[in-house]
Amino acid sequence: MQSDLVIAIDGPAGAGKSTVAKKVADRLGIIYIDTGAMYRALTLEALRREINLNNEEKLSNLAQQIEIEFEKIDGEDKVLLNGEDVSQEIRSQKVSNYVSLVAKVSTVRKKLVNLQQRMARSKSVIMDGRDIGTVVLPNADLKIFLTASVQERTRRRYNELQTKGKVVEFDELKEEILRRDKLDKEREVAPLKKAKDAIELDSTDLTIEEVIDRIIKLCQEEL
Repeated sequence: MQSDLVIAIDGPAGAGKSTVAKKVADRLGIIYIDTGAMYRALTLEALRREINLNNEEKLSNLAQQIEIEFEKIDGEDKVLLNGEDVSQEIRSQKVSNYVSLVAKVSTVRKKLVNLQQRMARSKSVIMDGRDIGTVVLPNADLKIFLTASVQERTRRRYNELQTKGKVVEFDELKEEILRRDKLDKEREVAPLKKAKDAIELDSTDLTIEEVIDRIIKLCQEEL
């Protein structure tokens, strides 16, 4: 595989982007940067400080104050917020419900996008999110738009939460995913959309390993 390989994976909530990106990074020996986790970390801190998520000025100021890092600890990828491991807490349903409100703020996105671009400037990386191939890394070597049916995305999220012992209603979770899809697609700043040169990959009927194998094969074919 070439040096300084940059891979962008975009797609809607629940498509499996993070899981796939992590495993592809392990297979290729490159760094995984979870951009969604950065917005989740900021959302978590805003909720902790009880900041009004409709107050763009306060959110922008908060983005300038916090420090977000990615580290591998005991073989596991960790997200650090001001030095604190928040890898689990940022995945809570409460953070999931509000992260789209934070991510749509233009000044917040500018701050985090600049940080993401610096991360990719000198290393081989794989990033996943909503606007990686269109905004963050428009010159990525390989762009994937990973999607799945709403029913399948809800099923995956439902099973994930059940495994963690969390009680949720399937239909309510489905409505929440549809709401997030609408917010992501209609936001004014960097909305969710497939880059013109991205390869669409529907994972509805594929296992995680099958998706990973296809992306590895695309790396070999495209590069």
